[in-house]
Amino acid sequence: MRIELLQTFLQVVETGSFQATARTSKLTQSAISRQIQSLEADVGTLLLHRTTPCRLTVAGERLLPHARRICQEWQRGQAAITELIEGKQTELCIAGIHSLIAYQLPPVIEQFCRDYPDVQLRVTALGSDRALKVLKDGLVDLALVMDNPLLTRSADLVVKPLYREPIQVLMTRHHPLSVHDQVPWSALAAAPQAVFKDGYAMRALVGSHLAKLGLSLKAAVELNTLDAFRGVVKQSPLIALLPQSALGHCHEDPALLVRPTEDPGLSREVVMVTTHDRYLIPPIQRFLHLAAQLVQIDQTESTRLLPISQLANFDLV
Repeated sequence: MRIELLQTFLQVVETGSFQATARTSKLTQSAISRQIQSLEADVGTLLLHRTTPCRLTVAGERLLPHARRICQEWQRGQAAITELIEGKQTELCIAGIHSLIAYQLPPVIEQFCRDYPDVQLRVTALGSDRALKVLKDGLVDLALVMDNPLLTRSADLVVKPLYREPIQVLMTRHHPLSVHDQVPWSALAAAPQAVFKDGYAMRALVGSHLAKLGLSLKAAVELNTLDAFRGVVKQSPLIALLPQSALGHCHEDPALLVRPTEDPGLSREVVMVTTHDRYLIPPIQRFLHLAAQLVQIDQTESTRLLPISQLANFDLV
């Protein structure tokens, strides 16, 4: 059954005749008659007495309230889709890696909130694998993650590169490895480390790189927040391999030291991922454009952190 058959049925009930319905709908009277006959064939009984004016049969009386609800819901559905296409959605949900959200994203959020003041931003800090999962499950609109071709190269996903950054070594200023301008991988493998938990893309990246060099990761403690890494490294003999974007504020701490690794260096690529259907939605396109334009990875200048209190329509979950 087609929705227009129910719409024609409601029009005939309202106007009282096929002829009047034909005039208001700009169809011929015979076309209106065929539509009513088709609807009656679908339900298996007459719905209208062909009198002047038309009268509902008992079956027509039963169908009438249901037809009204169905057509009203159809109109609401059409309106909701129109609002979505026109960028009038009420919220935009984003999942992303901690370092990007903490240091690079605030200028993007600030400008987006100006461009779309009626859209509630909901940003959740997650590991890359988890962020991609909630995107595929439809729980968020956009994932900002470390690239993993095994997970991001899917026919239903749109992947936009954001930046590539080196992985560097965080240690205390008086750590034995601080004597190296570029820390050897063999020395890194021998040193106990604070590492990301299993399931985090950074953990897999570092472990895979060491394995290619015939080395193994000496994990002493597992963590999942940047503040935890800084605190643990600062107060222990542990080191940590972290992306450059996560180390900007560490340069300002006199107790901490950041060193590059020796060649072959290790880096990660950060990408923006959404689904093909979401990619067409104006607020998402705008956020992607702003991120590509405003996200900077030059850590010579500390990224300004925008106070969340200034962002009335931003939630950090």
